[in-house]
Amino acid sequence: MAQVQAQGQNVNGGGANANQFGTTSLYVGDLEANVTDSQLYDLFNQMGQVVSVRVCRDLSTRRSLGYGYVNFSNAQEAARALEMLNFTPLNGKPIRVMYSHRDPSLRKSGAGNIFIKNLDKAIDHKALHDTFSAFGNILSCKVATDLNGQSKGYGFVQFDNEESAQKAIEKLNGMLLNDKQVYVGHFLRKQERDTEINKSKFTNVYVKNLSESTTEEDLQKSFGEYGTITSAVVMRDGDGKSKCFGFVNFENSDDAARAVEALNGKKFDDKEWYVGKAQKKSERELELKHQFEQNMKEAADKFQGANLYIKNLDDSIDDEKLKQLFSPFGSITSCKVMRDPSGISRGSGFVAFSTPEEASRALLEMNGKMVVSKPLYVALAQRKEDRRARLQAQFAQMRPVAMASTVAPRMPMYPPGGPGIGQQIFYGQGPPAMIPPQPGFGYQQQLVPGMRPGGGPMQNFFVPIAQPGQQGQRPSGRRAAGMQQNQQHVPMMQPQVGDIVSLVPPF
Repeated sequence: MAQVQAQGQNVNGGGANANQFGTTSLYVGDLEANVTDSQLYDLFNQMGQVVSVRVCRDLSTRRSLGYGYVNFSNAQEAARALEMLNFTPLNGKPIRVMYSHRDPSLRKSGAGNIFIKNLDKAIDHKALHDTFSAFGNILSCKVATDLNGQSKGYGFVQFDNEESAQKAIEKLNGMLLNDKQVYVGHFLRKQERDTEINKSKFTNVYVKNLSESTTEEDLQKSFGEYGTITSAVVMRDGDGKSKCFGFVNFENSDDAARAVEALNGKKFDDKEWYVGKAQKKSERELELKHQFEQNMKEAADKFQGANLYIKNLDDSIDDEKLKQLFSPFGSITSCKVMRDPSGISRGSGFVAFSTPEEASRALLEMNGKMVVSKPLYVALAQRKEDRRARLQAQFAQMRPVAMASTVAPRMPMYPPGGPGIGQQIFYGQGPPAMIPPQPGFGYQQQLVPGMRPGGGPMQNFFVPIAQPGQQGQRPSGRRAAGMQQNQQHVPMMQPQVGDIVSLVPPF
C-alpha cells in the first residue's frame, strides 16, 4: 500500500471486497499476448470449479486481444478468485480481474471513475488498489504502463458509486503518496477534456449580429473595458460593406472570458450581439454534434417507453393517416413518416404518445394489424446505441457447435465433449439433441471436469453390436456359442486421460 501522508485526515470507507453483484462471471484484463485458455484455467481452477474460460482473440489474425472471461459454478468461488488472483503475475505481467457486466452502461457512463496523476513510479496496481479501497468497493483499478511495464505516473480507479469516488477525491487530492503530491479528480474522456480546455483557455472572441455602422473603433471601445486588446476587426466584403460580424483578440484569456460573459446578449444599436469563443470549423462542428446528440438523448429519455417505431407502412400512408391510425389509443405528441430526399416514403415512421401506458396499448393492438394489405410491425423505439448494444449482446451469445469431421459407420454423432455427466447411451436410441452450452459472457469454451481447455474431442465408446434381428434375444448354451461367431465386433479404443467412457451391456 502506498504511504499516504495526510495529517489530520481520518479515512473511513466501505469494504472493497464485498461482492454485491452475486455474479459468477469474471473479466480478466491486461493479459500478456501469449496467455492461453489452458493457463487461465489452471490459474483460476485453484479457486473453485471453473465452468468455462476464454481468451478473446481477433477473428482474422487469432491474436490475443489482451483480455478474457472466466465463469465459475457459484458466486462465492468467483468472489474468492477476484480477491486472491487480482494483480497476480501471469507470464510476467500482472492481470486485472473484475466482475463482468453484460450491461455496458455503468462502465461507459464514467460514474465513479477517477483519474490520479503524479504517481510515484514505485506505486503499482496493487498499491493503488490498496490505497483507494478504503473509500468503497472498487470495480477496476489500473496504473498506466509503457511497453517495458514501467509506470507512466498516472492511473485510474473506478468505484461502484459516485459517492465513494467523491469521498476519495476530497480526501486524497493534493495529498502526498510516497512523498509525491498527487492530483485526484473525476475522469474525463478525451473529447470532454478538449471541450473543457477550449471553454477555459481562449483569447480570440467572435462577435456577430453587428449593425452595418459598427466599426473597429466601436469594438475597441466596447471590449476595451475588460482588458488589453491586441486586435479588433469587422469583416467586410469586396466592396467594403460590413458582413455584420468580427473578431476581438485579447492579451489575456481571463479578460476574454470575462468579456464573453458580460457582452453576450447585450443590445447595441437595437441589435442583440452574440459574443463567444472564436472557433475553427472543426471545433464548431464537434460542438454542434455534441449538442445535437445531447438533445437527442434528452428527447429519448423524455419519451422513454412512449415512443413507437412502425415499419412495413404502405407508400400511401402519410403523417396524417398515421396519426389517424394511432389516435384511438391516446394523446399523440408527435407523428412522422420517414422519407428519402426525394420525398418517397421509406415505409417506416414514429409515433410518440403522452404516456407509456398509451404506447403499450397501441403496441398490443396495432402490431401485426393489416393496413392497406400490409401487416404493421410496431415496437418501442430505441436509440441507435442501445439497439447496437443489444444486438452485440445477442451475437455474443451465439455459439457454433462443432462436429467431428469423420465418424465410424452406424455411430451416432455428438457435439465435442461427448455425453453429459451421468448420461447413458443405449444402442438403438437416437442421439441427444445438440444443445449449445449455456450462455455466458461472449463465446466461451465449455469445459468438462477433468479436461483442460484446448483438448481434442473425446471419443465415444461402444460395446460389440449384434447383427440386425438378434437384438433383444438372450441366447444361452451352444446356441449362444454359435451366434458369437456371427456377431459384428467393434474394436475398443484405448481411453485416454480425461475421456469419459460409457459402457452399456447389450440387450
